Amino acid sequence: MVGYRGDSKLSSRDYALAGALAGAVTRATVSPLDVLKIRFQLQVENFRHNRAFQERTPKYRGLLQAVQVILQEEGVRAFWKGHIPGQLLSIVYGMVQFTTFEYLTWSLSLKAAEWKRPGVHFVSGGVSGCVATFCVQPFDLLRTRLVSQGEPKIYQNLAHATLTIFQREGGKAFYKVMRNSKDGNHR
Repeated sequence: MVGYRGDSKLSSRDYALAGALAGAVTRATVSPLDVLKIRFQLQVENFRHNRAFQERTPKYRGLLQAVQVILQEEGVRAFWKGHIPGQLLSIVYGMVQFTTFEYLTWSLSLKAAEWKRPGVHFVSGGVSGCVATFCVQPFDLLRTRLVSQGEPKIYQNLAHATLTIFQREGGKAFYKVMRNSKDGNHR
């Protein structure tokens, strides 16, 4: 992704396919780390056990220990929980970002002098990232909810999660901003 140069033989479809492929390969590779990251983020216990305050010991205390616990309790497939919405997120993000970036750099480069090209790339990159993030927000919500659920499962699969969220919370739920309340619960 280098922006519009005028001599490119690639079409918008080529950029979209390149973005989709890059997103798919990336997601398949980092999915286990993403699951671990979400598990650590959702863990409410402190890492240090404080006997004076009778705090609970955290379930996940380190990377290798967390991998062992997940493998023992849930099996290897747990590292790919939420993988389908994660793949959709990465593929759509890559497609939208690559295509939007190329379109914007082409549009803005037609009007910009050579010395303004770095600014064109900066603006194009920022806007294309924002557009792509907006487009994939529903997939991110679905992925996070699927990865974070414990047993018993609330959502059986991607379709069930989508339908349940839509029926219970409405379409706006896919773009809802989560805020911490005073009692520590998310709303």
